Amino acid sequence: MASPNARRRQRSTRLVVAVALIVASGVLLAAVVPTGSFVAVAVSGVVAVVLGAAALRIAHSELMASRRDAASDRASQAKEYAELAARRTEENAEFIASVEGRIADRDEAISAREKAISDLEEAVELAQAKVVELTRRADAEAKRAESVVAERDELRRKLQAAEDRAAEAIVRLAELEQELDVVRADLLAWESSHVDLRKRA
Repeated sequence: MASPNARRRQRSTRLVVAVALIVASGVLLAAVVPTGSFVAVAVSGVVAVVLGAAALRIAHSELMASRRDAASDRASQAKEYAELAARRTEENAEFIASVEGRIADRDEAISAREKAISDLEEAVELAQAKVVELTRRADAEAKRAESVVAERDELRRKLQAAEDRAAEAIVRLAELEQELDVVRADLLAWESSHVDLRKRA
């Protein structure tokens, strides 16, 4: 296929030839008319008409070639735009799939953290029940120690043991509540970043 520069040179040559034919026909008529010879004028007129027709044919072929080249250029541009649109659609689909994957991962992490929080809450409730029970037992042991002097030493030992267990349970409860507070703070921070990510998407 000829290059655009070659086509332009060919077109320029065609137009120059067409103009030269028209000029030649005009020069021929201008040279023959002063002679006054009817035959010479008629022949030069016929030659001028033929040269004009040839120039018209050359100009017409140049016009058709220009239209074909323009149509080819438009078809090439349309093909390039279609390829570009396809690439952009593909990139958008990949980006959407990536964002949806990240959102799914975040949702899964949220579910896991919510389950961990639920487990911690259950452990806190159990610890609280154990504290109540141990406190009740300690109170019962204290009352029994007051009413039974003969068993005072034994009851004091049991009371001390019960109080130790109650203290351990209280410490454990405080630790579980601290862990629950940390997990809740992490979940709130994570949910905030998750909402920002969805807004950007």
